[in-house]
Amino acid sequence: MKILRPLILFLAVLGCGFLTGKAQEQPRTVHLFVALCDNKNQGIVPVPEKIGNGEDPARNLYWGSGEGFKGHFGHLKDWKPATTAAKPKSAVLERLVFRHSTSNLFIVADAYRGAEIKQAVADFLTAAATGKGESIEVQADGKIVRLSLAGGADCVAYIGHNGLMDFQLPTGPGAGGKGKAAIVLCCASEQYFLNRLTAGGSRPLLLTRQLMYPGSFLLKAALDGWLKNETPAQIRERAARAYAANQRISLRAARGVFSEL
Repeated sequence: MKILRPLILFLAVLGCGFLTGKAQEQPRTVHLFVALCDNKNQGIVPVPEKIGNGEDPARNLYWGSGEGFKGHFGHLKDWKPATTAAKPKSAVLERLVFRHSTSNLFIVADAYRGAEIKQAVADFLTAAATGKGESIEVQADGKIVRLSLAGGADCVAYIGHNGLMDFQLPTGPGAGGKGKAAIVLCCASEQYFLNRLTAGGSRPLLLTRQLMYPGSFLLKAALDGWLKNETPAQIRERAARAYAANQRISLRAARGVFSEL
């Protein structure tokens, strides 16, 4: 027995190591819904035509431009393209997948036609309030990885114009969000989204309370904090510092853009 006990203990510890390693291998997913900037179909102050065409993701303010999702994340050292996935439906012009370089976190980002902003907001809110959704397979580091999207994602985010200023949507499908993290980068998102998110069971990480510019550098700042399990207050501070630097305003003014959650 004296010989067997150390052996049993060793095997138990080794087994726990295998279980831990397996758990660590499970990917986490951020599902990002981007409503392309659209001068013709959205109630926005018009931007230059080149970046305000909701049918042209390659040059759009919120997608292909230098501070759009594709333009910004495509040049980050800590985020790498995993695959170019087929677009899921006609409302979406492009879908991209990025993987964090030092963690098993993926972003699946959908670029919705500017004219489909209502669908983009509705899909985001549904994902925030439900616990299940579609799954896709992507290739990363030579391996096939299955990712859960929409309600099955660990975090959902929205970037674009605050469409709820222009149209109404019915109450969400319930409270199935179960603590899912949520980020809404658009003007005054706290006023229009907070009650819907909390009623749906999701956990807001970063919302806004003023008119603002939702550059994807803010999403990067928020996810940096989320990866470190930071509080909403700490994530707000990260976003404020990023916004102050980008807009060349004081940190105090930048803090006022984001909600105190």
